[in-house]
Amino acid sequence: MAYFIHFKDPNSEEMVRYLSSIPNCPGTCFFMDINRSTDMKYLGGLTDWGRKLNNTFNFLSLLNNFPQYIVKGIGDEIMLFIPDDVLKSDKAINSYYMLLEEIYATLYNIKHYPVEDTFLACKVAIHYCTEVYNVTFFEDANDYYGSDVDLTARLMTKCFENRIVLSETFLGKVHQDLEALGLSDRPGCIGHISEPFLENFKGVPMSTKFRIIDVE
Repeated sequence: MAYFIHFKDPNSEEMVRYLSSIPNCPGTCFFMDINRSTDMKYLGGLTDWGRKLNNTFNFLSLLNNFPQYIVKGIGDEIMLFIPDDVLKSDKAINSYYMLLEEIYATLYNIKHYPVEDTFLACKVAIHYCTEVYNVTFFEDANDYYGSDVDLTARLMTKCFENRIVLSETFLGKVHQDLEALGLSDRPGCIGHISEPFLENFKGVPMSTKFRIIDVE
């Protein structure tokens, strides 16, 4: 459970000691957004957009594999954070490479589903985080904060429909998995990854290298 931060004294020395004792919590952060869902709500009623949102959320398999780690939802955008220890202990999806393949396969299957008007297109940003903490400011809630979470949100600004944006840091973890598994460096969706891009995101003091995968 997250470390709960709630001190009424704004200058509390106890708060400083408590915050200083909280360890970081490395893991993988995802932001997932359902494309054009706002427009759709103006065009049809709940029976239309509610059905499609239900179908799409149910089809996003990572959400079903790690339901306790869906920590933020704003409109139709979701933040999912999977700590390293949770990922490694999962029976089905237990590596960074498998995470990437799973999300790619999901977006691909949604795009090519044979029955029209069943799902909504998605876009996803992925970053491997080290500067992140399992803390919450609201009792009994699970949440994660840190500069790497903010960077993942910035990567979403480069996302479009049927696109995955992944940081170079996360791609490095994927390549480590491939080497450990004895696989070539271009299996599955790896062969669809772009050359690196470099961006100076607002509020981030250093340039960020990232890649994109457009799901065709």
